[in-house]
Amino acid sequence: MNYENAYKLLEEKGQLHLLKYYDTLSEAEQAALLNQISEIDFSLIDMIGHNSSGSDSDIAPVAALQMDSIAEKYDIYKNAGLEAIKAGDLALVLLAGGQGTRLGFSGPKGTFNVGVTKDMFIFQLLIEHTLDIVKMADTWIHFFIMTNEKNHDDTTSFFKEHDYFGYNPEYVHFFKQEMVPSVDFNGKIYLEEKGKVAMSPNGNGGWFSSLCKAGHLDKLTKYGIKYINVFSVDNVLQRIADPVFLGAVLTEGFLSGGKVVKKAYPDEKVGVLCTNHGKPYIVEYYELTDAMRDERDANGDYAYNYGVTLNYIFPVDRLMKIMNESMPLHIVKKAIPYVGEDGEIVKPSEPNGYKFETLALDMIAYMGTCLPFEVDREKEFAPIKNATGNDSIDSARELLKKNGYTL
Repeated sequence: MNYENAYKLLEEKGQLHLLKYYDTLSEAEQAALLNQISEIDFSLIDMIGHNSSGSDSDIAPVAALQMDSIAEKYDIYKNAGLEAIKAGDLALVLLAGGQGTRLGFSGPKGTFNVGVTKDMFIFQLLIEHTLDIVKMADTWIHFFIMTNEKNHDDTTSFFKEHDYFGYNPEYVHFFKQEMVPSVDFNGKIYLEEKGKVAMSPNGNGGWFSSLCKAGHLDKLTKYGIKYINVFSVDNVLQRIADPVFLGAVLTEGFLSGGKVVKKAYPDEKVGVLCTNHGKPYIVEYYELTDAMRDERDANGDYAYNYGVTLNYIFPVDRLMKIMNESMPLHIVKKAIPYVGEDGEIVKPSEPNGYKFETLALDMIAYMGTCLPFEVDREKEFAPIKNATGNDSIDSARELLKKNGYTL
């Protein structure tokens, strides 16, 4: 896109302020700015005031496949899952775009070292969990890693420096999460710098479209991949490419599945896998009414008792269908740094605009059916989200120790 085309487009969209400092930029900076402008999806801005997430709901609980039932059919599930993995039906997607800021750490979250007397990086733990299954199945599993614009180079360099922690690099594929513009409350796009549009990741629900946009769809087709196990970088104890989980989804006839843990207490701030208008749905903790929170099932247990861990199995054919449909768009108020009228960077402490996000949990509704698969939270749920307190570095270290890790 040249300057004249950009000017015409921005004039039409009421966003000419993006060129305010154009004449002060170097040629390289001008070219970069014009390239950014050419990639802006202006239709997002039209969504302001028309949030598609809606409030209409008919939420009902759904029974989880609990650990005692899983134990009864453990070998059946495991064998079915291993057979699918050996056939090359499964690929993995790690959502690794997060930074370690909340941990007091400046790098990608996956490069954080949870070790005390030795190195034990989050990425390392996740790879080692996967290698357990690679050895069991005697086959490599394609491992896709989603980064973002800010941490992509650091992430890829980290893996190379550590020889992929023993994983076959031919089966490791990186891709960047798509970025979308951030706007003020009037829909005006912010400049992050004089020659740079303020952009933010499009939410963890955009992982499949980002994977395809990066050119990896042909790999899914070429290798006949039928299912994707997608998971977040937060949880250092999660079991990845779990053949028992995959086998249960396949054997019980579900289109998708989500690992869940029994809530520590009824008010725990986790989403719960249930149904909405008969379709799979994740009800957020703040959506639970007092009546729902206290509801009991036939066994006397809490009906909304199992929290999701962001570890899902999705069928590739359904994911491809979603790309042609409109995912719910979440328009979120955020504090967004921007270039002020005087050309100086402003860093607000309160929300001053909107970011646009899609969420992985919204994909569930497109799956038709989703199996809530219970796992032992002390063995598979050690998220690192905070520096201290619950779901922190310290709590994760304690759980790692309980599971036999020497830190």
